[in-house]
Formats: sequence, C-alpha cells, structure tokens
Amino acid sequence: MFRALLVDAAGAVLDRIETRDGIQSVPKSGFEEVLARQIAPWRAAHGLLPIYAAGMIGSRNGWLEMPYVETPAGIEALAGAVRKITLADGGSIAFLPGLTDKSVKPFPDVMRGEETQLAGLGLEPDRMVVLPGTHSKWARIAGGRITRFQTFMTGEVFGLLSRSFVSQPAQGQARAEPDWSAFAYGLDAAHDRSQPSGLLSRLFSVRTGWLAGKLLPEQMTDYLSGVVVGTEFREAWNMGWFGTGDAVTIIGGAGLAEVYRRAALAFGLVPGFGPADAAVQGCLAIAARLDGAD
Repeated sequence: MFRALLVDAAGAVLDRIETRDGIQSVPKSGFEEVLARQIAPWRAAHGLLPIYAAGMIGSRNGWLEMPYVETPAGIEALAGAVRKITLADGGSIAFLPGLTDKSVKPFPDVMRGEETQLAGLGLEPDRMVVLPGTHSKWARIAGGRITRFQTFMTGEVFGLLSRSFVSQPAQGQARAEPDWSAFAYGLDAAHDRSQPSGLLSRLFSVRTGWLAGKLLPEQMTDYLSGVVVGTEFREAWNMGWFGTGDAVTIIGGAGLAEVYRRAALAFGLVPGFGPADAAVQGCLAIAARLDGAD
C-alpha cells in the first residue's frame, strides 16, 4: 500500500492518501512518478514541502535500500543514518533507516517503520513496548535508546491459518465483532503452563474443538487468534521479556490494540496505550534532529 500524510508542524494530520501503489505493484523506476502524481494537489497548494519516507519503501525491494542502525540506538543515531535525495521537481525526500538487533540468534533481527513509532512514543522513560501487526515487535527502551527487540510473526501466521484446512468451517462466516469468549478460550489454551505442548500441537485444537462441539464455526477464527496471540505472549514470557505485574505499552490500531490489551491482562501484565500518531511524531522528532544538525 502507498500511504502518505500531510501534517503541520505540530504533527496534526491535514490530509491523507492511501492507494494500492505499494512496493509489490510498482517497479523501482516508477516510485517517483507515483509519488509525484499522488501528492500533486498538496504540491499545488503548499509548494515543495519536505517529505520523509519510512518503512518498507526503504527496504531491498523498495525505492532505496536503507541501512539498519544497530541497537542500542536513539534519535541521534537514527537521524544520522537518514539519506536525502533530490526529486525531479526540485523537492527532496528523506529516507529513514531501519533498526537491527544483532544479539538475536540465529540471525540479527530487523525492523522498518516500527522504530519511527518508538521514537514518536518517546525514548524516556524506560519501558517495554509491544507493536502488534503482521510481524509483531517487542522492544525495550532504556536510557533514552531502543536497546533490544524481538519479532514474532503472529499476524502473518494467523492470516495464513485462518484460510487453511484447520479453520475451514469458519471460512465465509461473517463476524460483526470479535467473539471475545472464544478469543479468551484460545488464550487459555496458549497460557496453560501445565501443558508442555507448543504452537504446532495447539493449532490443531482449532479443528478438534469444532469436531468436539466445543467451538461453533463462527468462533473458530477468534479462538485461533487467541491461540496464536497467546503463544506470542507465552514465548515472550519464556524469553524473559516480562514477569507478572510488569507494565507494557501497546502501539497499534484500535482493533489490534484491544486484542493485545486483553492478552496482556490474561498474562498478568499491566497494559497501556501509546499515541495513535506515534509514527508521525517519530518522523517529526527525527526531522527536528536533522534540522538541528544542519
């Protein structure tokens, strides 16, 4: 997806654009043309405003492959890796870097875009942050820097499994809103530490729950969500990310944030929410550091 926000100096969103012109559908040679076409009305009204690009547009498959800044990293390190290029219309675009944690095994972990949200949340005080999504991130902020993080492929796994054989009876079932009781049932299955089973064995319970008459077809997807999200929290607990009573800040859209709030409570965490405009505020914070350096 192509997403662009027009914001004022305080970060208030004045306008937004969202189209299907993402990196999977636009060739590298076409990114600048798509950008120019989409923001032409903004250019006409406001002139050559500065542009900041974060996320997958700076990936290997994007417009310009940006480096990964190593953790621990603060605003200054992120700003120091920004790269600006001049556009054909005389304007400029600044590409923000990603972040890598080389302590993760067997290979270094990476993020693109979430580091901007963390910067927008603020790197003071120390805290633990969860950013739910296709590839959920758990991150630790300490001493004014992002010190470590870990990726969990929760959203992608859920998306694939919700269309698989294991949840076939649920396909085509309309849901006005989540069935939170089914979700909680899935969380319980993942949270039950008396059972040594892991994700691969628990997943089949989505189907066996239906076969046993314990799950209605319309409940299977929410139960699956509970199992997968709950497994993320169980793995995070096993990896030492949190203990009972710890606080966690959740940054994400309202729907996913509520899913993770409920999961956090089920695992004994004290959840809070980050700002909805964290990504915008992060871009502004990095831009301010760039302007200060200039």
